[in-house]
Amino acid sequence: MGTSAAPAGGGGLERRLGVSDAVVIGLGSMIGAGIFASLAPAASAAGSGLLLGLALAAVVAYCNATSSARLAARYPQSGGTYVYGRERLGDFWGYLAGWGFVVGKTASCAAMALTVGSYVWPEQAHAVAVAAVVVLTAVNYAGVRKSALLTRAVVAVVLAVLATVVVVCLTSGSVVATRLDVGADTSAGGVLQAAGLLFFAFAGYARIATLGEEVRDPKRTIPRAIPSALGITLVVYAAVAVAVLLVLGPDRLSDAAAPLVEAVRAAGVPGLAPVVRVGAAVAALGSLLALILGVSRTTLAMARDRHLPHALAAVHPRFHVPHRAELAVGCVVAVLAATTDVRGAIGFSSFGVLAYYAIANAAAWTLAPEEGRPARIVPIVGTSGCLVLAFALPLASVLAGAAVITAGAAAYGVRRAIDRDT
Repeated sequence: MGTSAAPAGGGGLERRLGVSDAVVIGLGSMIGAGIFASLAPAASAAGSGLLLGLALAAVVAYCNATSSARLAARYPQSGGTYVYGRERLGDFWGYLAGWGFVVGKTASCAAMALTVGSYVWPEQAHAVAVAAVVVLTAVNYAGVRKSALLTRAVVAVVLAVLATVVVVCLTSGSVVATRLDVGADTSAGGVLQAAGLLFFAFAGYARIATLGEEVRDPKRTIPRAIPSALGITLVVYAAVAVAVLLVLGPDRLSDAAAPLVEAVRAAGVPGLAPVVRVGAAVAALGSLLALILGVSRTTLAMARDRHLPHALAAVHPRFHVPHRAELAVGCVVAVLAATTDVRGAIGFSSFGVLAYYAIANAAAWTLAPEEGRPARIVPIVGTSGCLVLAFALPLASVLAGAAVITAGAAAYGVRRAIDRDT
């Protein structure tokens, strides 16, 4: 199959990012608010099987990352799986992937903004969330290089906070090794649901692929950056999950509104709680920054193909960013942040993003060996894993996600019918 047509509607983006920048953007997307927020609902679903859910989420994420890396090296353009699905499977599947990504990740943006608000000023969480969206949209508008530099600082702060939490927990007298044992409270369905919820915290490596048009030497950079970012994230998440479980146990963890804050208190260092809260707020800001970056690039790609208003395909002549797409995404996220809650957004986002990655794995299956096709088992496990985890999510998330994906497919059909008649 051929490569995509040259970008239209405002020119191409500037290739500024190297391997380290791309890895940092991926880390900023994954090592974010997810680890501060997703452990409690995952423990509620799986009990002492939380670590099994984390391992399963990591396996699916690895398959998705491998497929995405091979496809991104083949098609180094903005848009991620929207481009891969279109080129390898056909226009409809590319559109559906883009739709799932934009809708799901827009919900993620709102969730991250609200997380910032809940930690910084709980009584005015919605107002703080909207302010965070406005500020970070302005940062992205000023150029992707500035975004990468800010993300590097955010990642450094969050890693320092998480490392401190792990050390404090593991060296405390509150550690009980038997809390890691898988007990009778764990079911297969609970582990699957926990994996689906934890996947929300893993899914940021797509941000590297969606920046394919702004990465230097993409055939070398992207396949190195994606697995590197995922591997670092997995090590961090596993260490944090083990440390928190050893101190709190699954029951206390599942009831915690702020699990890492509760963990340092249980470890006998309550004075560290404000530091953890600041770390959570910074992490959420880092995730929000990278999410807006990725959603705007997929919006750009879909606008180029007129699946979204073509005016959104413009690239700023000075800053070399899709400025109209970024402003549009920022406006939508600000409205959601002012009107929704964080819990509903997470499950809805996971469903849309898992659908997106199922299409990515199906697209990777079609690659020829000379195009860098991964081992056949990778897209098989990736596709089936995404679908299983998507439908293992809480019922409300499944129903809402399926309804939105169906609405997107219907809109595509209507548009094609209109085009045929004109």
